[in-house]
Amino acid sequence: MKHIFQQGSDSSAPVLVLFHGTGGTEQDLLPLAQTVAPSSSVLSVRGNVLENGMPRFFRRLAEGIFDEEDLLFRTQELNEFLDQAAEEHGFDRHNLVAIGYSNGANIAGSLLFHYPGALRGAILHHPMVPRRGVQLPDLSAVPIFLGAGENDPICPPQETEELQKLLSDAGAPVVVHWERAGHQLTHSEVGAAAAWYKQTFV
Repeated sequence: MKHIFQQGSDSSAPVLVLFHGTGGTEQDLLPLAQTVAPSSSVLSVRGNVLENGMPRFFRRLAEGIFDEEDLLFRTQELNEFLDQAAEEHGFDRHNLVAIGYSNGANIAGSLLFHYPGALRGAILHHPMVPRRGVQLPDLSAVPIFLGAGENDPICPPQETEELQKLLSDAGAPVVVHWERAGHQLTHSEVGAAAAWYKQTFV
């Protein structure tokens, strides 16, 4: 998978794995990583799927309707890529914290749903429920930050609340940060994620 790896100054700190939103690239979230954990190494990944020329991490059938078969395939592909990247770049595969926005948050959520130990924690900005009716692994050691907009037309509040419940029921310590905003990522939401990260991992 096309990606950027930046070596951080603190090799013991979690490696931040960045997943952009629809139409983004591996460059998009680098400023977020700098805000959240400036001393961490960063692995920023570009989605392997194109929708009308826009990179994504998996296909969808329509707005808000995921292609479940493709989601499962791409989640497995991504999990295997993280294994390879850890070897290639020499970082600890078990010390990864995801930062994802929109479609990128959904693929990170899918990793949490399907692969125990894939992530040590996650900051998910405006995620949806990746899959319903599946048994989640034990997430009691995986703290999760959910950023949500009260007026988000793509990811309505009840979607966030459902995801929070599913993750909490799997044992995850979940914090939800609400913004009086839509689907866009605001400075105050990023600031809240950074504060949560420092409290949780530093």
